[in-house]
Amino acid sequence: MHPIFTSLAIAGPETILTLGSLAALMLGTFAKKANALATTSLFVVAILALAGFSLLDAPAGSLQAFDGLYVADAFSAFLKIIILAAAAASVLLALPWLGSSDGQGGIVGRFEYPVLMLLATLGLTIMVSANDLLTLYVGLELAALPSYVLASFARHDNRSAEAGLKYFVLGALASGILLYGVTLIYGFTGSTQFDVIAGVVGGQTERSLGLMFGIVFILAGLAFKVSAVPFHMWTPDVYEGAPTPVAAFFSAAPKVAALGLMVRVLVVAFPGVAAADWQQILIFISIASMILGAVAAVAQTNIKRLLAYSSIANIGFALVGLTPGTPAGVTALLFYAAVYVAMTLGSFLVVLQLRRPDGSPVEAMADLAGLSKTQPKLALAMAVFMFSLAGIPPLLGFWPKFAVFQAAMASGLLGLAIIGFIASVVAAFYYLRIIKIMYADEPGVALSSEGSAVNGMMIAGAALFCSPIGMLAITPLVAAATAAAAALFPA
Repeated sequence: MHPIFTSLAIAGPETILTLGSLAALMLGTFAKKANALATTSLFVVAILALAGFSLLDAPAGSLQAFDGLYVADAFSAFLKIIILAAAAASVLLALPWLGSSDGQGGIVGRFEYPVLMLLATLGLTIMVSANDLLTLYVGLELAALPSYVLASFARHDNRSAEAGLKYFVLGALASGILLYGVTLIYGFTGSTQFDVIAGVVGGQTERSLGLMFGIVFILAGLAFKVSAVPFHMWTPDVYEGAPTPVAAFFSAAPKVAALGLMVRVLVVAFPGVAAADWQQILIFISIASMILGAVAAVAQTNIKRLLAYSSIANIGFALVGLTPGTPAGVTALLFYAAVYVAMTLGSFLVVLQLRRPDGSPVEAMADLAGLSKTQPKLALAMAVFMFSLAGIPPLLGFWPKFAVFQAAMASGLLGLAIIGFIASVVAAFYYLRIIKIMYADEPGVALSSEGSAVNGMMIAGAALFCSPIGMLAITPLVAAATAAAAALFPA
């Protein structure tokens, strides 16, 4: 078989997503206008599912394709399944919003939304399989360009247009910073391929100042993608201004992909003496993200901005697991990423399901007052998500936090774990405040439910997963995360 066909077979999920995105665009263009959105969305979900199923029988071990630019292993497969599931949920949860007749933002029935989601997902899957700094950049940009359009998808809404512009400008700046880091790494190692870089770095006995600067710039670019402090400034504004389904997508799939990419870059490409440099950087980023995410959210009154600061804090907690650079730490991070996606998507689904009397979406936290009396099922689901995000046992959200702190302490990073615990206690305040508003405050605005059966089922499924019942999934989930992490640490 010709090498190009072998490479395309190894990159099966990306091949399916590429061909599927082209087919989806044609389908939406030529379908009847009245059915274009629903038809294209269901087709995109089917393509995402097909790409996911192609990962289930993936061969064991690590396979490289395209002359070492791409790698398929258990680590990338684990992350891709999470990314594809989050993307499929993001396409489905947007259907009522896109199909609404209130004309908000001039986006009713726009079939381009699922196509853009599919293209962004393609970039995300390339990111987690990148084995070269140039593949890393191609994946980042392929994911970013559709995301800029998605952020400003409500074309007639000034807030959405502003969110898209801010995301684009700051994203371009982050890409430039990352590319400068790539040039420094290439200049000091002579290669952009992770394996070759690791060989050069592993042979060094003392710190290279130029290499350290390259790592700093690359980490700065990746920190922007995961919304880590001090590169978080775009997150609250974009989450608030972007359409709620888009904010839900931004909070889940891109974060998982960027975390996975950060893990592969640091663990695979920069071992040995370079690890001491990036561990110091990660400690600072992790502590700053946990503290700012916990403290800044206390003053928020907009539910989407609060969830934005919540995502910043959660990224800080996840990076606690990466900081030791050990298999146990990476396992804890992967476990954290899987549970985080369910918690945050569930929270956004509840917000998206609610409507004010005039049909406008719910954004102010005060609007949730007395929700337990007007919409008891949605209030219960939201309470489960908030308790789980706060890390209160026995809900599922407690266990990944415990795992990342345990990994840090096992590596001697006791101070980092203690700071994380304190930040988690502070963050619990604003999660519990939402529960207090829903259950203790008197009803103000009479909220109605969107009534989408699919969204209702996804909320119920996510709530069950995050509830104590979800503890049944801990063993298989941790086993899968352990196998995924082992792929980065060959014996």
